[in-house]
Amino acid sequence: MLDFIYYPVSGILWVWHKVFGAIPFLGPNSGITWALSVMFLVFTLRAILYKPFVKQVRTTRQMQELQPQIKALQKKYSKDRQRMALEMQKLQKEHGFNPIMGCLPVLLQAPVFIGLFHVLRSFNRTGTGYGQLGMSVEENANTANYFFSPADVQSFLEARLFGAPISVAITTPQAQLETFGQYGTVPTVLNIAAVAIPLMVIASIATHFNSRASVARQSEAAAANPQSAIMNKLALWVFPLGVLVGGPFLMIAILLYWVANNIWTYAQQHLVFRRIDAEEEEKKQAALERRADNAPKPGVRPDQAKKRKAATESSPVIEEDSEAGAGGGSAAAPGQAPKPGARPQGNRGKTTKPKRKR
Repeated sequence: MLDFIYYPVSGILWVWHKVFGAIPFLGPNSGITWALSVMFLVFTLRAILYKPFVKQVRTTRQMQELQPQIKALQKKYSKDRQRMALEMQKLQKEHGFNPIMGCLPVLLQAPVFIGLFHVLRSFNRTGTGYGQLGMSVEENANTANYFFSPADVQSFLEARLFGAPISVAITTPQAQLETFGQYGTVPTVLNIAAVAIPLMVIASIATHFNSRASVARQSEAAAANPQSAIMNKLALWVFPLGVLVGGPFLMIAILLYWVANNIWTYAQQHLVFRRIDAEEEEKKQAALERRADNAPKPGVRPDQAKKRKAATESSPVIEEDSEAGAGGGSAAAPGQAPKPGARPQGNRGKTTKPKRKR
């Protein structure tokens, strides 16, 4: 049903297994070869998702910057959900971001996790539990696993990482562990725990520090949001603890996936954050340079002609009708202004006496 996920995942894993298996001091049956194949499968998929991750970071930062406006819209249209949704869409369109991009990389990684879990589990299909096929040891060893041939399946069953197959967990039933005996030593719970527990601890610590780095980048307004505060606590403490609690039920290969994913995340987010910070610093410097170019240089008197011209262009010119003014005085000649204290020209203050009737 999910072959469109299983085949690409198994194909990438197959390619890396061939690459590392060709190294003379490793070989195709080495547990280190299979462990590196799983880790580089993760690196390959995360490299494909690099651009969506950058978009996610930018979207998250935009949403943090727009929190005051979002809260204002929520408060203004709290009783009109439809109008609030329209205004939110308008705000998103104006600033050119889509909230879905904030969770797209996580959504795309979920099928990869499911596909890897299924492909690795299908190397040993002798179990009879949920989702198992109940094959015999011989039948399982001679049945292909998606891109992997029967020879590759047998190579996987022979591989050991410090004495433990990477497709088993601490809680794997003993009957299923014994099926590995035909391709080497039967792994014990102690062997598996010696490999799985350090990986669980590393994955848990890495998850915590990656979450701490993300929380440290949040703005004060976003951190003060009650929902964000709850999510931050979950990311900082509950998720890392979940790795420790759920680790005994996870295959060693899945724990390797988790460790590799956290290593990539730690390096990638520091690289992306540094790049975005540098871009924002360049924008600030460019804005300061433009402001400095427009400002007068120290010691230079401002150009009064430019000031008058700017004032004339920015304010409307009011023309007065000189003949309609009091006293009926004529307008001054263009370019001439009346001297201080001088009387306005016209009748020069003379009064006309009424003529006597004869």
